[in-house]
Order: sequence, then C-alpha cells, then structure tokens
Amino acid sequence: MITDMTKGNPLKHILLFSVPLLIGNIFQQLYNIADLVIVGRTLGVESFAAVGAVAPLFFLITFIIVGLTNGFAVVTGQRFGAKDIKGVRNSVVISTILSVIVTFIFSSIFALSMNYILKWMNVPDNIYHNAFWYVEIIIIGLIATTMYNMLASIIRALGDSKTPLYFLIIASLINIILALIFIIVFHMGVPGSAIAVILSQGISVILCTIFIKYKFPILRIHKSEWLLKFDKDFYDSAYEHLKIGVPMAVQFSILGISILIIQSVCNSFGSNVIAAMTAALRIEQIATLPMMSFGVALAAYVAQNFGARKFKRIRLGVIKTSTINIVLSIVMAFVMRFWGTNIIGAFIGTATKDIIDIAHCYLLISTIFYCFLGQIFIYRNALQGMGETVFPLLSSIAELVMRAFTAVYLAIKFGYIGMFYAGPIAWVSASTVLFLGYLYSIKHIIYKVKNKLHSYLQS
Repeated sequence: MITDMTKGNPLKHILLFSVPLLIGNIFQQLYNIADLVIVGRTLGVESFAAVGAVAPLFFLITFIIVGLTNGFAVVTGQRFGAKDIKGVRNSVVISTILSVIVTFIFSSIFALSMNYILKWMNVPDNIYHNAFWYVEIIIIGLIATTMYNMLASIIRALGDSKTPLYFLIIASLINIILALIFIIVFHMGVPGSAIAVILSQGISVILCTIFIKYKFPILRIHKSEWLLKFDKDFYDSAYEHLKIGVPMAVQFSILGISILIIQSVCNSFGSNVIAAMTAALRIEQIATLPMMSFGVALAAYVAQNFGARKFKRIRLGVIKTSTINIVLSIVMAFVMRFWGTNIIGAFIGTATKDIIDIAHCYLLISTIFYCFLGQIFIYRNALQGMGETVFPLLSSIAELVMRAFTAVYLAIKFGYIGMFYAGPIAWVSASTVLFLGYLYSIKHIIYKVKNKLHSYLQS
C-alpha cells in the first residue's frame, strides 16, 4: 500500500514503516547467516572461514549496488512527494536502465580480477579455493541482487515497506531449503551455498515484478514509456539520478573498502580469528538491525517531505528517531555484552573455546560505541533523503581513513585486539561529521527556500 508521509503524525509513519523494514532486514541477514550456519555446522571451521574471509568483498559490491539504487529511489520519492506521477514513472524507467548497465560493468570487472583481489586480501591457502568460488558465483549472479534492491527501494520510496518484506521472507526460506539441498544432498560444498543465494534472490525479483504489475498501477510502465529518446530530457533525468546515486554508491563503496581492509588484516591472523570475527560481526549485524531500520524508514520519510517542502516535519522526524536510536543502542549493547556469545556455537558446530573467546573480546569492545553507530544511521539517511551527498561522502572518507589507519597500526602494535578498535573509532569519526553536516544542511536548505520565496513575492 502506498503511503503519503507528508501528512499525519511523523513518528507514527516512521514506526509503522520501520517495523516491516526491521523484519525484512532480519530475513535479509538470513541469506548470509543461513549460509554460515549450514556451512559451519556441516562443512566445518575452514569452510566457515572461507565464506567469512570473502564476505566483506561481497558486501562491498552489494554496498555499491544498494547505494546506487537507494540514490535513484530518492529521486522517485521526491517526485512522489511533489505529486509528479509522470516523473515517478520516468524515474522507474531511468533507474532500471542505469542499474542494469552499472551491474554489468561491475560484474565483469570483479569476476575477471577475482584472483588478484583475493591474493591482496591475504586469503589463506587452505581456504582459498572455497572462498574464490563462493564470491565468484555471487558476483556472476549480481543482477538478481541489483534488481531486487532497485524494486524494493522504489516501492519503499512510495511509502510501502510491507510488500518487499513478504517476498523477502519467501526468498529467505527458499534460500535455506536450497542451501541444505545443495550442500547435504548434492554435496556441492561452499559453492552450493552461493548458488542458493542467487537463485533465492532471483525468485524475490520475479515476485516483486508480478506484484507491481497487478497491484501498483502507478508503477505499471507501458511499452511506449520504455522507448526513451536519447534527447536532452533523457540526459537531464539520467543526470538527476546519477547526481544522487553515484555519490551514494561511492559513499557505500568507501565503507565497503574500509571493511575490506580490516578483513585483509584479519585474514593474516589465520582461520580461527577469521571464524571468530565472522561470527561476532553477524551477531552484531542482527543486534544493530533495529537502528538501521529506523534510518532507512527516515530516508523515505525525509525524501517525501523534502519533495513537499515540509522542512519542519523533517526536523521533527530526525529528532524523534535520533532519540529512539540512542535508547536502542543502549539496550542492544547490554544484550550483546551479556548474551551475544551464547549463540556463537550455533554458527560453528565445532567452535573451540579460543574462537568463542576471540569473538567475545570483540563484542566487549564494540558495544561501548553502539550509540555512535546508531546516530550514523539517522543522520546519513536524513541527509540522503534530502538529496545531500557531500557530508555523507565526507563521513565515509573519514570512516575509511580511521578504519584503515587504526586497523593496520593497532594490529601491528597490539595484534588482533588492536584491530577490534578500528570499527568503533571509525563510528565516532563518521557520526561527528554527519551530525555537523545535518545541522548545516537543514539550515542552509531552509535559508535558500526562504530567499526564493522572498524573491518570488517581490517579483
């Protein structure tokens, strides 16, 4: 159901929008978590470490696609908020064409250079084969990931966060079933897990497409609308999408590169540390999903209200969601410190005490800084919803520099314990840049609008 978030109670809209997002994000995590649990419990620690060793590379590529498609959806949401229905449909067409082109380019580059990338990442020889084929299969099937994220972003931009959830739940369950079949029945090992991911995401794309065709008249694009003329209007529209999508993709890619650098450092400490970090990070990702979901919900809310020029509603929504995320960060930090490691054994059936102790050490350090991570989700999404890309990009650069420097320097000085501080230090840096950027941007935008209105009244 399409929702107009430019009217009514801001917090109610954001809460109702974020709950399906939270459930959807949980099931999205099931794609990787199910693979890890099945691989870890059926194939052992080395296979588990193989998937974990290349997970940041998969995340990097996915981050680029998610950033790009979310950026395109900001344009869609702004046009919907401005009640420009023709513009919404044009945005869908442009987003689809650009997404396919970018995915093809990225898939080709990464697939052909995978050996060089994995060697740079210090992937150990004993897990190299499985790591290579897992990520290679994921990249070859990247178009399925792209199309799902694009369709889901567009639907959410129109205020509907439930529809993508239903299809994601179905696809997640299919992923689990296929992974079990490919690994246990057909003995396909780690590559079977990757094939299950791609096939299940492909199913979610098909379901989204069918539903849009029959239930979303506003998104039902006619054949004539796909026959675009490469004239000034096309280039102007493509530029408008790329102006937001590319900086968001770069911003997300910088985040992905910083995680990739940490993983490269982590890989140098061997399979046990890789396995421990993989398990701890997956648990942490689940814990931070509520905070992330509020951020994504806020982006859709801000985009619509920005299109409608309702800036007071934007500020009110940001204040309330920021407060909620502070409370959530404290609660989730408490939960993770006391119960986080209890489920590590569920990931790896053969987990040793050493692996569990390493994972627990990471969680004790990172949970102290969850408050800063929660604010990143809020202010980054608020800025992106307004179409502001400079400060999110600067925050990502700050995050990259701090992650890379601290990971390498502290790892040399203190071993893998030092590496555990890289993420938290990056969170503090990025959240500071984003908070100051939001304060500047919202005041600057309101000032520009008032000046335009004043000039119009005078004329």
